Amino acid sequence: MASQLHHNPPFRAEHLGSLLRTNELLRTKTAFEQGQVPQTDLVAVEDKDIKEIAETQKKIGYAAISDGEYRRHMFWGSFFPGLDGFDEVKDIDADVFRPYAPDVAAFLEAGNKPGESVICTGKIKHVGSTYVDDFKYLASVVPPEEVKNLKITLAAPNWYHLRYKEGKAYPKDVYASDDEYFGDIAKAYQEELRILYDAGCRNVQFDDPNLAYFCSEKMLAGWKADPLNVISADETFEKYIKQYNDLLSKRPADFHVGVHICRGNFVGSRHFSEGGYDRIATKLFRELNVDTYYLEYDTPRAGGFEPLKELPKHKNVILGVVTSKFAQLEDKEEMKKRIYDAAKIIAEGNHISVEEALKQVGVSPQCGFASHREGNAIDWDGMIAKLKLVREIANDIWPNEL
Repeated sequence: MASQLHHNPPFRAEHLGSLLRTNELLRTKTAFEQGQVPQTDLVAVEDKDIKEIAETQKKIGYAAISDGEYRRHMFWGSFFPGLDGFDEVKDIDADVFRPYAPDVAAFLEAGNKPGESVICTGKIKHVGSTYVDDFKYLASVVPPEEVKNLKITLAAPNWYHLRYKEGKAYPKDVYASDDEYFGDIAKAYQEELRILYDAGCRNVQFDDPNLAYFCSEKMLAGWKADPLNVISADETFEKYIKQYNDLLSKRPADFHVGVHICRGNFVGSRHFSEGGYDRIATKLFRELNVDTYYLEYDTPRAGGFEPLKELPKHKNVILGVVTSKFAQLEDKEEMKKRIYDAAKIIAEGNHISVEEALKQVGVSPQCGFASHREGNAIDWDGMIAKLKLVREIANDIWPNEL
């Protein structure tokens, strides 16, 4: 990986991809699922709303425009169900899940069980992109010179591994080891990235709450107590880093790749885990071959900025200091101070000036506004106010920069 900063993308003001849906879109999706309207009606509403939300983002001053994830039910989209070798399973047996995986634990604590999931049933193979048509439509509603800035969000490659107990993520007669399984997933992502790149995409963001789960003492204790586990949590984290590096090994130099890490973002603005980045910082920042980290930093549950001393000079960090979970607006001057505090730590870690460190930094909300299509506990006006605040913070710290 080249030792240089990727800029534009990322931009000084960013958001994390998912945005609140209109009531019309939510009603039409439900009606379609109940067989009350044809798919053409749903697509027409999606197209209209994506065009309008792209215009809204541009008007506020965002360059890395997303489609709001308006065609998705959940933030990860349809990548895994679109692969040969993965099947969607309804009414799945709760016993296949790690009960200490933070999102699974949250369901179980509430007396529920995951109602459906996607699980490996055979050899994994990429048989066609489930993201590229979404990208092409988004590209059609912006000027040609802005297509390179558009941001597509992707599912984490480890998403359907961590949640399952040891031995339950794939059939042992299909894959003899995690390494074989991860290898075919990496090949599938290589093909997905190639298709997106050929379509003009130059900016992707992997959404990966799983990486933050390795910061959770509660999850780590559960892992250690689980007699089924044959390797440690730290060794599993290392395998996930390698999986990313393998799938990114063929990307072109002008293809910007970021990873967003948070502690969960579900209906009602709930989160799933807590814990600072300290215990994963060295491997995360120094060994994962991405350009940019989009990090949750809106509450103490994400810890302090100290782990950022591990951020190398050739990588960027977008600081999610503004919450997307609730409407109360942060104090702009306090948020600016926090960004300077983070830059000081980056500067100390790399023995550079704060001004130099700020070249590696941007600002964003801590997560999306609607990782699940129903959205967070914030209304439309609240979301717009948050997006405007992020843009204002960026304007003050980095005048005249996108």
